[in-house]
Amino acid sequence: MGKFNTETKSSRRSFIKSSAMTTSAASIGSLAFSPSVFAGGDDIIRVGLIGCGGRGTGAASQALAAESRVKLTAMGDVFEDRLQTSLKSLKSIEGMEHKVDVPIDRQYVGFDSYKKVLASGVDVVLLTTPPHFRPMHMQAAVEAGKHVFAEKPCAVDAPGVHSVLRSCEEARKKGLAVVSGLCLRYHAPYREAIRKIHEGAIGDVRTLFANDYRGPIWIKPRQPDWTDMHWQMQNWYYFTWLSGDFNVEQHVHNLDVCAWAMRDKYPVKAIGMGGREVRKGPEYGNIFDHHSVVYEYEDGARIVSNTRQMKGCKSDISVNVVGEKGMALLTERKNGVRISGAKEWSFVGESKNLYQVEHDELFASIRAGKPINNGEYMAKSSLLAIMGRMATYTGQEITWDMAWNSKEKLGPEKYQWGNLAAPPVAVPGVTRFV
Repeated sequence: MGKFNTETKSSRRSFIKSSAMTTSAASIGSLAFSPSVFAGGDDIIRVGLIGCGGRGTGAASQALAAESRVKLTAMGDVFEDRLQTSLKSLKSIEGMEHKVDVPIDRQYVGFDSYKKVLASGVDVVLLTTPPHFRPMHMQAAVEAGKHVFAEKPCAVDAPGVHSVLRSCEEARKKGLAVVSGLCLRYHAPYREAIRKIHEGAIGDVRTLFANDYRGPIWIKPRQPDWTDMHWQMQNWYYFTWLSGDFNVEQHVHNLDVCAWAMRDKYPVKAIGMGGREVRKGPEYGNIFDHHSVVYEYEDGARIVSNTRQMKGCKSDISVNVVGEKGMALLTERKNGVRISGAKEWSFVGESKNLYQVEHDELFASIRAGKPINNGEYMAKSSLLAIMGRMATYTGQEITWDMAWNSKEKLGPEKYQWGNLAAPPVAVPGVTRFV
C-alpha cells in the first residue's frame, strides 16, 4: 500500500470481478495470451518497471515471485540513483537473480523514460511513480498494448480520473489486464468479511468509520544543486499535484474498502475540515496534516472519514462498518477482522501476503486469457478521496457531480528540471472549487 509509517504493515486486497467482455474482445484475449505473442516469442512474460522507488521495487519483487516464467527486463525513473538502488536491491533477492535481466541499454532515465520502457519489448508494466503521472503512463501503456499493474491512487484530479477510466475501457476492448494497487481487495480476511456483509451478516449498512491515524513520514532536505522541480519530485508526497495529499495517496485504501462494503456505490455529497497543525514549514510542501470528512449517501448512510499524520499521537488504521444488526471491524492487525452482533465471526489463521496475491492473480489472469480489469473501482475510489480533499481545501459542501465534473487539473504544463513555484497551501473558505 505504499505505507511509510513503520507502525503499519503491508496489505492488499481484492474482491476480483472478472469483467464481462464482448465476443470480439474475448477473441482478442485468446490471441493475446498465446505464448507465441509474448514480446520474446517464447513463454516468458517480460516486465517493465516505471518508477523505481520503494513501492516500485516491492512491486517488481512480487511480480517476479508470481510465477517461474517472469523476467524483469526494463526499468525507468527520473532519477538515475533511484533506478540503480532499485536494481541492486532486486538483484540481491535470493533466488531471483536469474529473473533480473536489465542491461544498461534497458535502464532509462528522465521524464520520458516510461516511453522507452514501453518500447523495449515488455509485456507487462508496473506503474509506481508518484500518482500524478499515473493517467499519462496508463494511457501510453494501454495504447502500446501492455498489461498494467497500477499503484493507487490512479489520479490526483478529476480529469486524471476520467483519463484512467477511458484507458481501462480501452484495455477491456484489447483484452489487457489492469490490476490496481488498492490491495485490501486482495486480502483474504477482508474478502471474507465483505462477502459476509454483502450476505447480510450485519443487516443494512448505515455508517462506516474510516480511520487513518499515523505518525509522520520521511522528508528529504533540499540540497544546494536541486532545482525547484528536483526538490518537489524528491519530496513528492508533500505536494498535492504529485500525491493528491495524503488523504488521497494513503487513505484511498480505507475509503475504497467503504465503497466495496457498499457494493461499489458512492456518496452523493461530502463536507469536512482540515489543515496544517504541525506541518507548517515550507519543507512540507502544500499538503495538510489532518482531514475530517463526512460523506453522505442518497439513502442517508454515511462514511465518517478521519485522517491524521502527527508525531506522538495514537495510531489507528481501520474501517468499522455499522449495520442494523451488528458491526464489522476491518484492520490489518493480526486477527483484527471480525463481525459482532447477531452473527459473531472472526477471521483466524494465516493469510497470504496481499501484495503478493494481487500479482499472483494478475499473472494468472494473463496466462489464462481472462484478464482482470479493476478499472472502474480504482478510478471512482480515487475520485472519492479527491472529493474529500476538495471539501477540506475549500470548506464547502462538494457533491459527487461537482467532483466528477471538476475542471481542476493539477501540475505544471511541462515536465522539466528548473524553476517551479511551490503551490500555495489551501485555506478553507478562501480556496475556491474549480
